[in-house]
Amino acid sequence: MKTKILGLGLVLAGLMLVGAGCYSSTSTSTTTKTSGTGNAVTMSNLTFSPSSLTVKKGTAVTWTNNDSVAHTVTGDNGGPASGQLGNGKTYSFTFDTVGTVAYHCSNHPSMTASVTVTP
Repeated sequence: MKTKILGLGLVLAGLMLVGAGCYSSTSTSTTTKTSGTGNAVTMSNLTFSPSSLTVKKGTAVTWTNNDSVAHTVTGDNGGPASGQLGNGKTYSFTFDTVGTVAYHCSNHPSMTASVTVTP
């Protein structure tokens, strides 16, 4: 029994070390084009993915926090304003104005992304 507990402790310690390294990695940004039926953005490893999204006017975008820390979806100049989203929580916003909306996480200023809305 002690051997199993010790082995489990070593495995957990190793996972914590691997997880700590996730925050220092770089991410690749991608762009998704859609027809206006809905889109998803995830929050993980202190990034929005995709970091840029193109949607048609009237499209609802849903953000899901897959991180272990709380995040927000906060428009730089209006637009989405989620409030605090804990792990597993979602927020949706419908984009009704043509243009580009930059947004960020108010808890983590380096987390930035944008949605471009087309007619």
